[in-house]
Amino acid sequence: MNPAVEQAVVFPGAAAELLGVLHPAPTQQQPGVLIVVGGPQYRVGSHRQFVLLARFLASQGIAAMRFDYQGMGDSDGEMLDFEAIDGDIRAAIDLFCQRLALPGVVIWGLCDAASAALFYAAGDPRVRGLVLLNPWVRTEAGIARVYVQHYYRTRLLRRETWSGLLSGRINPWRAGRSLLQQWLKSRRGDTAGADNHTSDNSSLPARMASGLARFSGPVLLILSGDDLTAREFEDAVRASPHWQALLGAARVSTRRIAAANHTFSRQAWRDQVAVWTRDWVIALDPNAPHVP
Repeated sequence: MNPAVEQAVVFPGAAAELLGVLHPAPTQQQPGVLIVVGGPQYRVGSHRQFVLLARFLASQGIAAMRFDYQGMGDSDGEMLDFEAIDGDIRAAIDLFCQRLALPGVVIWGLCDAASAALFYAAGDPRVRGLVLLNPWVRTEAGIARVYVQHYYRTRLLRRETWSGLLSGRINPWRAGRSLLQQWLKSRRGDTAGADNHTSDNSSLPARMASGLARFSGPVLLILSGDDLTAREFEDAVRASPHWQALLGAARVSTRRIAAANHTFSRQAWRDQVAVWTRDWVIALDPNAPHVP
């Protein structure tokens, strides 16, 4: 790897000046990888994941770019919600493609950056693929179900939980009240309409499914096994025949790292994600047209 070839860039976004870093590759035949940050986060990434990923890809012949959208990191302006960054993603792709003469781009996003990628991709023919890690589909009922079905169930199976209850370190009434509150929230069903993929007023999972349905390109989905955000996403998929059909399509590849947490904090997990990303991007046809 040769980080000396990295280029810091300042460029106009939709409404503010943005900062990014280009990672050119010696020979560029594949689409470049645009790393979109999830909030609150900036272009380095947790545990330097975005830096390490971009440098690895560039060393493997795949150009990369990471940038701060408006209000994040060193970019100007008020912080935007992830559903409002289409203009900044487009500005980053403009710069990335023009500077490095790319045949297209793959958008790589973790958490709500994955959600933002789904909202954006179908509207830009330069987007040749998506790499989505632990997509954010947060609803009040959805996360409550995850706590009830996964978090509390796991805690009840732990010896330290029972020793804490017996010793008085854990207040059983408070714990029980918390569990009841989460159970009641989980019954509200605010993910109803997850199969209503035509309504702009539908839930976040439904609108994300609509974005995936509109985008015809290939998708790599990477999920962590030890992450409540990933569990909520998988629960939303199980509750939605529409999501199941989308993820069952041949164009979608799914990978899982059973022990990984949300941000892939261990080197082995980050390295596996990087290798999967490289191999998947190399396998893409750089000349394949995107059909909106």
